[in-house]
Amino acid sequence: MGKCMRSAARAGVGAAWLGALAGLSLIGQQMSPNAPRGAETAGPVFEVASITPVPENRQGATSISPYGSDLFLARNITVLLLVSLAYNMDTRNIVGMPKGFEDRQFDISARAEGHPKLSYEQLQPLLQNLLRDRFHLAVHRSTREAEGYALVVAKGGPKMKAVDAGKTAGDTPYILPDAIRARDATMGLLAAVLSRPVGAVVVDQTGLSGNFDIDLKYRASDSEDSSLPSVFTAIEEQLGLKLVRQRVPTTILVVDHAGSEPTPN
Repeated sequence: MGKCMRSAARAGVGAAWLGALAGLSLIGQQMSPNAPRGAETAGPVFEVASITPVPENRQGATSISPYGSDLFLARNITVLLLVSLAYNMDTRNIVGMPKGFEDRQFDISARAEGHPKLSYEQLQPLLQNLLRDRFHLAVHRSTREAEGYALVVAKGGPKMKAVDAGKTAGDTPYILPDAIRARDATMGLLAAVLSRPVGAVVVDQTGLSGNFDIDLKYRASDSEDSSLPSVFTAIEEQLGLKLVRQRVPTTILVVDHAGSEPTPN
């Protein structure tokens, strides 16, 4: 899934920039906001799991093994980023994490019972229960209003290619520093992945049903010499949509409890 620097986790990058799952950490904002405490930690557990604190002089970039195997390997990962992965939630929308968990890093090696090839969706409950059992994590989801954007149809109408649902395979949306690509995507999915480059929650108010192919190219936020337009201009010029600033509901993950040290291996 690539690499994510420790500073990136603090900045709220979380799972959203990790390989093919780039956009999916934000989709969690559209899930049921008021799940009861404990409801999200039922399910399978890893057969074996080792969690080792990383000495301060060896801390650095986070690396995570690709999906599709029975083994979850993470090097130099913070608990904050692990929670982001486990609950499909942008790190900026995780609140109540004990002080220090944004910086302290761990090495984790965990194997699933029966040696299945785990997809991200299958891995999530395993990670949730690992956090519950080893870090005594307890969380619940809630909603709040925050400054964000409504995605609406621009004057002149949409410019995206409509596709027949079910006739294309679709794929996981990719977010690069200067592009978004998604096949067979709904407007809800597009709004979710746009939250990353825009830097705020985006909600779909286009009124468009159906599925679309999305190819969006824009100037990366840290680029000083790119000839590409800003993401706001690109959305209007290339997709025929527009972002309107307003307060929008967003889902947050509230940490009710977390232990300062993992239980022994």
